[in-house]
Amino acid sequence: MITLLKQVKIAYNQSPFNGKIKDILLENHKIVSISDNYTGTADEILDIKGLIVAPGFVDSFVHFCDPGIEHKETLASGAAAAQQGGFTTVFTLPNTKPVVDSKSQVTYIKQQNELLPIHVLPIGAISKKLEGNALAEMIDMYENGAVTFSDGLHPVQSTLLFLKALQYVKAFDGTVIQIPIDKSIGSLGLMNEGIVSTKLGLPGIPSIAEELIIARDIELLRYTNSKLHISGVSTAKGIEKIAAAKKEGLNISCSVTPYHLFFTDQDLSDYNTLLKVNPPLRTKLDQQALIKAVENGTVDCISSHHLPQDWDGKTIEFENANEGIASIETSFAVVKQVLPKLADDQLVALFSGNARKIFNLSSASIQEGATAELTFYSNNDSTCLSKSNSKSKSANSPFWDLTFKGKIIGTFVKNKLSLNS
Repeated sequence: MITLLKQVKIAYNQSPFNGKIKDILLENHKIVSISDNYTGTADEILDIKGLIVAPGFVDSFVHFCDPGIEHKETLASGAAAAQQGGFTTVFTLPNTKPVVDSKSQVTYIKQQNELLPIHVLPIGAISKKLEGNALAEMIDMYENGAVTFSDGLHPVQSTLLFLKALQYVKAFDGTVIQIPIDKSIGSLGLMNEGIVSTKLGLPGIPSIAEELIIARDIELLRYTNSKLHISGVSTAKGIEKIAAAKKEGLNISCSVTPYHLFFTDQDLSDYNTLLKVNPPLRTKLDQQALIKAVENGTVDCISSHHLPQDWDGKTIEFENANEGIASIETSFAVVKQVLPKLADDQLVALFSGNARKIFNLSSASIQEGATAELTFYSNNDSTCLSKSNSKSKSANSPFWDLTFKGKIIGTFVKNKLSLNS
């Protein structure tokens, strides 16, 4: 199959054609030519005015609930939702039943990946059964396809165990992912501790619960000289600590979620369970600090923290509701809405280039001879996700029926062009 991308704008600062409008010819998984005007034949032609092409988007923190929790999401439905969101590679969390803490569970996901339209790569657990007591077989999992390591939704609380994990991944130049939650502080909290939680009469999760774990992990990183990625940063002081560690030269990176950029704790005034997340939505000042950190490059990646829940898990009293947002389909559009002036180069770095460097993925560069793994988007079209066009099995999205400027048009991955309806 020969595919022609007609007059597309290339957005990737590592490409010699960055910012230029070109014809791109794809064949046998490769970019075979980039020219001003291709005059030959092709089996399929993509010709859409204003189309922008970027290296395939990467999401480093998603929960596809498979195996064991398939009533919320499966690898197949999650991959379909991810592809609709423009992602060609995602890292799926180990918080499944059974836990992805061994060679056999990593192998299961790798085998299923062969049947999926995008690359779904397993995150190996740091601790056995995610219990936080003993290290899992990390090298064995790495050698069989684990892309990185994390205890996912249950961040490692033991200082000694996390120290060992940071030391362990150095053997293969690996990275450890941690979400910044100190469970010993605000363990009964339901939302950000502050004026809004007081007004609503809900127990709070203080900012210091995030800041302490970030400070601890930075100290451990300094001691081990390893690689750490903090995902889901939500506070101004937390991002300040990461910025200082970067300035010091430590090998630290971070992600923020689209919903922490879009919502604040004030949006919980009606007890909307769709907005119950952890780390929780913070204050307007925290939100603005995160946006500024995206703009100035302190934030390396956008991670959706796609966490599907079933109807029963959200249609219930706030204190009993499950945490999480099904957010992978709207990540790009939400970021475009919040940061409309973000340059294409920086947008693509946030969604693709930086994650590929941090986690040692292939570059997916846009130049002749490179592997063709591409995302297509438009800055002019609009996105409106609804129950009828969502690919996810779960319904816990607060972004449904909202219209955002900017749209994912499709992807080219695994030698196949796929366009969104």
